[in-house]
Amino acid sequence: MAELNLGRIGVLMGGPSMEREISLKSGHAVYEALVGMGVEAILIDIKTDGVEENIELLKSHKISCAFLALHGSFGEDGQIQEILENIKIPYTGSAARASRLAMDKVASRKIFSAAGLSVPDYEVLERDSFGPGWEYRSNLGLPLVVKPASNGSSIGLSIVDKKEEIKKAVQLALGFDERAILERYIPSRELTVGIVEEEALAVIEIIPKKRFFDYEAKYQIGMTEYVVPAELEEGISKKVQGVALKAHNLLGCFGCSRVDILLDERGIPFVLELNSIPGFTPTSLLPKSARVAGIDFVQLCLKLIQLAYERTQVSVSH
Repeated sequence: MAELNLGRIGVLMGGPSMEREISLKSGHAVYEALVGMGVEAILIDIKTDGVEENIELLKSHKISCAFLALHGSFGEDGQIQEILENIKIPYTGSAARASRLAMDKVASRKIFSAAGLSVPDYEVLERDSFGPGWEYRSNLGLPLVVKPASNGSSIGLSIVDKKEEIKKAVQLALGFDERAILERYIPSRELTVGIVEEEALAVIEIIPKKRFFDYEAKYQIGMTEYVVPAELEEGISKKVQGVALKAHNLLGCFGCSRVDILLDERGIPFVLELNSIPGFTPTSLLPKSARVAGIDFVQLCLKLIQLAYERTQVSVSH
């Protein structure tokens, strides 16, 4: 097989976040896809969020481009992107500012709302204002969704039916973050839309066997059914794709992302959040929807590397 001259690609994976295990799977899948195509690739396990250690690690591998397969903090929050920018290494996906905004559900929701996109009604609770005497006083009603403001993979998320369960759910969420989001529960269909090269891909419907798409439902085989493409009227499908693309553009994302959307009983799409580095295994949701568009997993990986080079205008000989 002719070797693709994309330079030496460092697949960055692992990371110090709660999503380390998932990231290692993404990294290995990307690495195998690239090596299978004759690309010179190397796995780089990020183990710390220390700036100097990571600069040293990245420089020691002499890579031409970084493929980011990092999930959670220090992957999706702009920190690794800033390091790569400072040492002038092109990288896949969104830049530091867009990554930061996408990771922060409160900041991104404010942007979505201001631009006319629907988001679920919510309140933010700071860890400082939560103590033994705290009581839930809100008109958000029950059931209530409680989750950390900046976390992925549904880590620390609860759906609460009884008022007396709220405190425990808040405590759980605040164990993962400085802020918790308390959100009105919307009876809805759960959808997700992948974006690649500024185009919305097929809508996927997520049907978990459990009540909601939690960590176990996401990563344990057989716990969730995925309908690709989702069975929606064409008009609704186009509306959902339009909302996803608008969310991607509003945050200034680049290359790829995945937007999670709730479609309520009236057919109104509510934007939940945007993942700036979606899962990258062949069975992950972004690759599933890319396949509908005729882009296989290997092509998807190569496309993102080429976009990274285009963005930094590094000339790559083919």
